Amino acid sequence: MSLADFSSCEISDALIKLSVSHGGHIPDIRLVTHETRRICGPAYTVKFVLASDTGAPKLASHFVDTVTEGSVIIIDVPPEAKNAVWGGLMTAGALVRGAKGVIISGRCRDLAEHRAQDFPVFARSTSTIGQSPWTRPTAVNIPLTIAPQGPGADFFPAVTIQPGDLLVADEDGVVCVPRDLESQVVELATKGREVDERCMKDIQDGKGIQASFKLHRGK
Repeated sequence: MSLADFSSCEISDALIKLSVSHGGHIPDIRLVTHETRRICGPAYTVKFVLASDTGAPKLASHFVDTVTEGSVIIIDVPPEAKNAVWGGLMTAGALVRGAKGVIISGRCRDLAEHRAQDFPVFARSTSTIGQSPWTRPTAVNIPLTIAPQGPGADFFPAVTIQPGDLLVADEDGVVCVPRDLESQVVELATKGREVDERCMKDIQDGKGIQASFKLHRGK
């Protein structure tokens, strides 16, 4: 079994057992392009800033042109930005580079173009306006710390993604797995699935949730 064999929920459960307080979950980012798609791969991180931030460095190349094959692009955008930072032309470029999908802590646009190219896009929301003159990329392959946004944000921890950490995203949500925890997560997720399968069978046989949980989960 590998990480790609497990759902985001199974992976979060395993991370919680490893005392990762947020379970790797980045809240409120959802699949916007397909009804059911999942991606799993190493993180290629991109940091955006507001265009008014003239002190932040500028990239020498477009960030999509330096994406590594097999990676999952993850973009952190200032929460106050209302523009999209990803569109159909970027999806075309990412596909040529061999990216598996994109996860945006921010907005995207051109949904029909992403769907037509069969490229999974996860985002907080959409927008009709593009990057300029609102935001711009400033760095790639740096650690990103993505904090929750909106109501309840103060009650859930931020998630830090290192370049190369493993990202799993599906219809349930987005999860980040630190590289050094990968084997432990796979082991615990495998055991967790086996336990849940036994619970499911007992519940379907009419034994009740409480009794099934106590027998197989010990609580």
